[in-house]
Amino acid sequence: MPGENLTREEARQRARLLSVDSYDVALDLRSAVGAGPEPRTFRSVTTVRFRCSEPGAATFADLVAPAVTSLTLNGRELDPKAVFDGARIALEDLAAENVLTVDAQCAYSRTGEGMHRFADPEDGEVYLYTQYEPADARRVFANFEQPDLKAPFTFSVTAPASWTVLSNGEQDGEEEPVASDAASATWRFVTTRPISTYITAVVAGPYHVVRDHYRRTFDDGTVLEIPLGALCRKGLARHFDADDIFTVTKQGLDFFHDHFDYPYPFGKYDQAFVPEYNIGAMENPGCVTFREEFVFRGKVTQAAYERRANVILHEMAHMWFGDLVTMQWWDDLWLKESFADFMGAFSLAEATRFTNAWVTFANNRKSWAYRADQLPSTHPVTADIRDLEDAKLNFDGITYAKGASVLKQLVAYVGRDAFLEGARRYFKRHAYGNTRLSDLLEVLEETSGRDMTAWSRSWLQTAGVNSLTPLATYDAADRITELAILQEAPDTHPELRPHRVAVGLYRRREAGGALERYARAEVDVTGPRTVVTELAGAERPELILVNDEDLTYCKIRFDEASLDTLRQHLGDLTDPLARALCWSALWNLTRDGLMPTRDYLELVRRFAGAESDIGVLQMVQAWATGALVHYAAPDRREEDGRQLAQSALRELRLAEPGSGHQLAWARFFAQLAADEGDLQLLHGLLDGAAKVDGLDVDQELRWAFLGTLAARGAADESALAAELARDNTASGRRHQVRCLAARPSAEVKAAAWAAVVDSDTLSNALAEATIAGFDQPSQRELLAPFAPRYFEVIERVWRERSIEIAMAVVRGLFPMLQGDRPTLEATDAWLAAHQDAAPALRRLVLEARDDLARALRAQACDAAAGS
Repeated sequence: MPGENLTREEARQRARLLSVDSYDVALDLRSAVGAGPEPRTFRSVTTVRFRCSEPGAATFADLVAPAVTSLTLNGRELDPKAVFDGARIALEDLAAENVLTVDAQCAYSRTGEGMHRFADPEDGEVYLYTQYEPADARRVFANFEQPDLKAPFTFSVTAPASWTVLSNGEQDGEEEPVASDAASATWRFVTTRPISTYITAVVAGPYHVVRDHYRRTFDDGTVLEIPLGALCRKGLARHFDADDIFTVTKQGLDFFHDHFDYPYPFGKYDQAFVPEYNIGAMENPGCVTFREEFVFRGKVTQAAYERRANVILHEMAHMWFGDLVTMQWWDDLWLKESFADFMGAFSLAEATRFTNAWVTFANNRKSWAYRADQLPSTHPVTADIRDLEDAKLNFDGITYAKGASVLKQLVAYVGRDAFLEGARRYFKRHAYGNTRLSDLLEVLEETSGRDMTAWSRSWLQTAGVNSLTPLATYDAADRITELAILQEAPDTHPELRPHRVAVGLYRRREAGGALERYARAEVDVTGPRTVVTELAGAERPELILVNDEDLTYCKIRFDEASLDTLRQHLGDLTDPLARALCWSALWNLTRDGLMPTRDYLELVRRFAGAESDIGVLQMVQAWATGALVHYAAPDRREEDGRQLAQSALRELRLAEPGSGHQLAWARFFAQLAADEGDLQLLHGLLDGAAKVDGLDVDQELRWAFLGTLAARGAADESALAAELARDNTASGRRHQVRCLAARPSAEVKAAAWAAVVDSDTLSNALAEATIAGFDQPSQRELLAPFAPRYFEVIERVWRERSIEIAMAVVRGLFPMLQGDRPTLEATDAWLAAHQDAAPALRRLVLEARDDLARALRAQACDAAAGS
């Protein structure tokens, strides 16, 4: 049998044959604690009731487990050795109605896939949680692992009696003591509504739990009651701001009930913040899981709170888009992720304190989309997903952020009311079912009266990003005679799309004054050239901003006069969204090798200090770091870095004491510090010999400073051990591992490489920390010997390791920092010699190759600008 990588065609054949009536899953998790043989396993007993449309046919069930104790199909015992290959259970001679019972020993995970087990180094407590998407439920219980074979699930869990245990459904009565084991109990949970396997969940351990309640009375007098829960590890309890989490949760529930006209269908709503989580969060109905880094151990900026609130609302939107109505196969992953990304920003802006959420979306989320859409692996929003490995890699900037951007454009195209009415009909028509693109287009055509076929073909079924450039002519009186918008597309994806855009004209009323909009027009851009007739006769602007208000998805370009204005007056733009759009456009010019890196860094030095939006500031700082590391001409990096560090230190000292801006500049300065004086300042801030008024050097900031000091050889192993003694927590351990791997020593690098590449003993979180420490921009020569080794090992890593770890290694250890043509040639040579490598592996290497080629083009642009 083909093994773990289920194909779309296999899923189609199985869905045609089967319908699943129910699952009963009993898990015994007592083996998670105490002494025991390694690797640890737990007992999983699953009974599946299903029907077959062709009695006598054969199919398979999915299970990834070390061992199967017993198997019965319709009362007939099957020999596990004969029918189970480690990934699939062969099922032959099916009846019209079938009962399959599988008693298995499943493995605890250390990679965040399946049933993850985490032992807290601070207190020795053990915490468990599940993470399945797209197809890891089969690591915990036997099932038919594809999204269109939905069924009701009934879970029971046996675990230490002192634990908290949660699943999707509410607890069914009190937990029952285990007669033969007084220290254990069994929890039973109410049967779920029909859901897909990948969104089932179990969370178990001595979690800190906070409870609240949501109540809503509808117009017809019916009352909806939703018990709320928020959980984290006990070691994080003192940092857990559950009140803010519940505030955002209730605001989201109000918003979605106001707009969706479909009551939340899954009973309770628990949100668990769990350790060593690979992703941001997962929308398990009734039991949402989040990475515990959203429990802030130290001071963070408001952008971090906004990001957390956005993720909370994104996952909540999934209760309708994804859980209630689910895509048929991963081709239409966008039907849940794009909608959740859009609705997260939409609800954030309209229902919470984060009213500038669309600014963050324009500046941050769309940056992710623009990058992904220019990679060789770009794909339409509706993708061609051949198998599960394809699906795993398509949780990307196209599926999330471009899809959300396209939906924002759709709202401008059909109107807000038609869009929301379409969503309401979609939920009611397809509740607890599975859908495809055509199902959504059908309801949108009904509610908008528009033919959605052409729009869908342009926006959902083609790849690539268009560029929009203004072209203006003026008369002798300095008034516009014609303003046209030129639309371009890359040769690889030549589609020109319909864009609904706003065009803004900006100027200063007086020298030294604010740069403000004085004229605006909306227009439908079609084809290569569109004239904006409404702006003819307007006074000459200093800045023409195409896609003002960020209505469409495109790369904004400028005419020369507008670009000159931004070079001198970017900081005078008073509108935060317009300013964010300009920062983003300038970054795209730099990435595309159309603006020298030195010019972009000069803009950062001159204007970032005046940026009022903290999220935009932190994004600009991140871009500046990327530009310095990858896009600056090699002979300018050191001087550019020194100037940028000086600028960061200046802004740190000028920032309002105790403000988020001060914290952002402190972190940015720490990243850039290289000179002896800069490193001495970091040491002084750590030991109290130096001070910046209002700056609280808390534990998280201490680790940030130590990361730089370790990479520069100014903090040794004993200093890092002392810091771990000060912060002997799971988070402290991750930070220490990162800092240890950052030290500038050949022996350190060899040990870090071996720990990640040649061994599988590290957990996902510690492997991630080791990779982050290994890869230091200040150590290019030290890392050079590992470049050829990378190409020697990646096929083995892909073959032997879990996909999460393999992806982390292939992405994280690519020798991007070499930043030279020999590395590009070595990459091309590997691709040419490994045409038959796993497609998902080739995709990752192709993406890295594209990033490197882009960096070389940007370096050439910067070098050509002269000294």
